[in-house]
Amino acid sequence: MKKQKTDHENYVSALGYHWLTPFYDSFMRFAGRGNLLMQALVAQARFEKGQQVLDLGCGTGALAIMIKHDFPSVDIVALDCDRKMLSIAEHKANQIGADIQFDLAFAEKLPYPDDSFNRVVSSLLFHHLSWEHKKQVANEIFRVLKPGGELHVMDWGRASNRLMRCLFFAVQLIDGFSNTRDNVSGRLIEVFNEAEFSQVNQQQSLNTVFGTLALYAAVKAADAG
Repeated sequence: MKKQKTDHENYVSALGYHWLTPFYDSFMRFAGRGNLLMQALVAQARFEKGQQVLDLGCGTGALAIMIKHDFPSVDIVALDCDRKMLSIAEHKANQIGADIQFDLAFAEKLPYPDDSFNRVVSSLLFHHLSWEHKKQVANEIFRVLKPGGELHVMDWGRASNRLMRCLFFAVQLIDGFSNTRDNVSGRLIEVFNEAEFSQVNQQQSLNTVFGTLALYAAVKAADAG
């Protein structure tokens, strides 16, 4: 079966096919041990009162909604290129009265001015992208972050053992081998370094039923400009 794509040449929809989108939240709860993995990303980001936050590749809005619930004083913008995903996210946010701005756009060309956000968070976006698009997105994140701002990413990383590597083949069959190869090779750190981030590091790795997830952090230096 051919993967569903938009006009973006290398776009791969969540779970590989648009008809699987309604099952995305259930899949993520299963893969992510409930909300434990997203909670780890939220804890790592250390949000502060009044910060401007971008959830990049927000999917169905679970992470943005969690952040707004735990830190109601932050201003959150959630962006995705999948109109159906955004529709689900907006519906969920409206149901609970969460004040979140949802934007439809591609991560390679963010519709925001330079130095707009204190934090950019991203969950399971980068493994959908080709190597060149990974670099473009990292550069765009750097551009829209304020000096001193931080990037926090959760995505598939280098397998912690042989079992995790075997389990990850299921993800590659769905999302593609070419774009996921960089993740399992541990090359996201290289992407963020090339984008001129500082303090780039992998904070921790977490094993799941589909492979090893890695949590990365990076900082836009205060004197960047």
